Amino acid sequence: MKTLLISGLLALATLGAHAKDVVVDVRTPQEYAAGHVEGAINIEHGAIAQGLAKAGVTKDDKVLLYCQSGVLSGKALNTLKDLGFTKAENVGGIAQARKILATTK
Repeated sequence: MKTLLISGLLALATLGAHAKDVVVDVRTPQEYAAGHVEGAINIEHGAIAQGLAKAGVTKDDKVLLYCQSGVLSGKALNTLKDLGFTKAENVGGIAQARKILATTK
């Protein structure tokens, strides 16, 4: 679990200090390990605020959330909106996230 988080944080760090878009898989580390959107970091939905803070993500960054079906990412989005993240979005389930994010690259 720690290895996955560290890998995700390292991937985020390579984006540089001015990262604007952050893709977050809010599923469990086991689900993330079984397959995830390329470039996504893994932060479970229940620890979204703490995980983003540890990763250096700010309220000004665009945070794109997804899970298996869109339900948990919706819960994570509500948490972030309550904390003042105005650019956070729920892109739905993993299949939908792959389609949406593939078109934005």
